[in-house]
Amino acid sequence: MIKRLIVICIAIIGSCAYAQTGTASPYSFYGIGDLKFKGTVENRSMGGISVYLDSIHVNLRNPASYVSKNIAADPFDGESRPVKFTVAGTMSDVKLKSNSGDANTNSSTFDYLALSVPLGRFGFGFGLLPYTSVGYKIDDANENNDLIGLFNGEGGINKVFAGFGYQISDKLSAGLDISYNFGNIQNQAIEIKYTPEGELVQYQTRENNRSDLSGVNFNFGLAYKTMINDQLELSATATYAPESTLTSDNERSFSTVSLDGGTFQVARVWQTQDADLASQNLENTELTLPSRLSFGAGLGKPKSWFVGAEYTLQNTGDFSNPVFRNNNSSFEDASQISVGGFYIPRYNAFSGYFKRVVYRAGFNFANTGLVINDESINEFGISFGLGLPVGDRRLFSNANVGFEIGKRGTTDKNLIQENFINFNLSLSLNSRWFRQKKYN
Repeated sequence: MIKRLIVICIAIIGSCAYAQTGTASPYSFYGIGDLKFKGTVENRSMGGISVYLDSIHVNLRNPASYVSKNIAADPFDGESRPVKFTVAGTMSDVKLKSNSGDANTNSSTFDYLALSVPLGRFGFGFGLLPYTSVGYKIDDANENNDLIGLFNGEGGINKVFAGFGYQISDKLSAGLDISYNFGNIQNQAIEIKYTPEGELVQYQTRENNRSDLSGVNFNFGLAYKTMINDQLELSATATYAPESTLTSDNERSFSTVSLDGGTFQVARVWQTQDADLASQNLENTELTLPSRLSFGAGLGKPKSWFVGAEYTLQNTGDFSNPVFRNNNSSFEDASQISVGGFYIPRYNAFSGYFKRVVYRAGFNFANTGLVINDESINEFGISFGLGLPVGDRRLFSNANVGFEIGKRGTTDKNLIQENFINFNLSLSLNSRWFRQKKYN
């Protein structure tokens, strides 16, 4: 089993790393990029809710999920729960719509890699995931449809984390994640100049910026489960990530470039001059990561169905960094409402594969916290997915397939609306690696 996990892991990570293009969203121009991690594929297939915690899936939104009840079925025999491994990737197709035209973009990303290990009443988890991503190319034109600006950027922030959970009682558990964030954001801007005759000026100026970011943040989680009658189970969760800071080491330079008159691509770089950020107190800055609070609840029949809702509030109005300021944008507090659930016809069916499949669906509505031209950028999405059993049915491993359809932004006030389709794929694999021998 271990060898099989290693082979699968290398194959998936290798293919995702090769295809990694981050994002193609023009909204990744603002702040520290487009938020990439929105939960596991299981979470996202249920509208983004992370309320449901069980013994066979990793829930990366709530560290209280590292602990749970032992599994009664063979081979766990009520003595333990499985070691859980998960890895995922996403392919996105986005149609960008504005008052002046349409465009199509696509991207492929590695989403996360994580492992959760049971330790009695404790649980331990660790992993890696991309937190934000920057990837945009924006052309700015005047009323005569002449290009007057070229903007492009790339990069993002990654997160490595380790966490602990503790089973306080059969009904209540708590956990803590400690994350180290690191990465860089690079962007370039060219303000295009023309002669009085309408010809391109031979020498243009390009501004180059790079920020290397790093810092630590925490995430606390609680989870409560109880049977309210013989059939129904109540689940409730809460997580809180306090405000934290990222250190930003910044560089800025200006290059003299010449552009190709047909494609407006940079044909040649003539010289580059570094800017004196130290005199402006911008060489080293601190970026405020806002606090985040979420809580949710749901009802369900164990191993059969579940329906839940979750509300998330993030104080993005506190986001600040002098290097990332933009005159036409600002931030307000972000929020999201998610509703979703799952259905399993018969989890332990001996015949009929699709009786053991997990069917998931949900929807969400979010205010992203970004405000451009005094217009709040909102997002709406619906999702559905399947949890497909793989391997030994006693271990409850599965491949998860998810689809998300939605839109973000608006065409009002010369903005861009994104209509997206996301295809998510993950492996959630379980194994009992630590089994005590009863007989010699």
